[in-house]
Amino acid sequence: MVGIVIVSHSAKVAEGTSELAKMMAASAPVAYAGGLEDGSLGTSFELIEAAVKSVLSDDGVIMIMDMGSALMTAEMVIESFPDSDIRLADCPIVEGAVNAAVLSMCEQSIDEIMSALLEPDAFKKLV
Repeated sequence: MVGIVIVSHSAKVAEGTSELAKMMAASAPVAYAGGLEDGSLGTSFELIEAAVKSVLSDDGVIMIMDMGSALMTAEMVIESFPDSDIRLADCPIVEGAVNAAVLSMCEQSIDEIMSALLEPDAFKKLV
């Protein structure tokens, strides 16, 4: 299964998003990295790297970030895994994480999950 990593500046946001994703897809490999090691707001290379390692498989990993430096730090983490298929998804963090986890649990490939996450209307709430 494709691993899903949720990256946020807030440990609470990352943990809560992971909790929602696991509620919908209990067997999906979901990890999160939020905040800094001391619990303050920010992004930590080491925490993101550990989250990636915990869900890394030959099927790949998709990282879903909240904003700003989370993206920059996630990109640096990807560079430390040169032989792995790790991708960044530009989608809403909560909706994207839940969708990605469900698709991973359903054995969708990393390409199929990324395609679903990048659909222009995938996350519309109002019709």
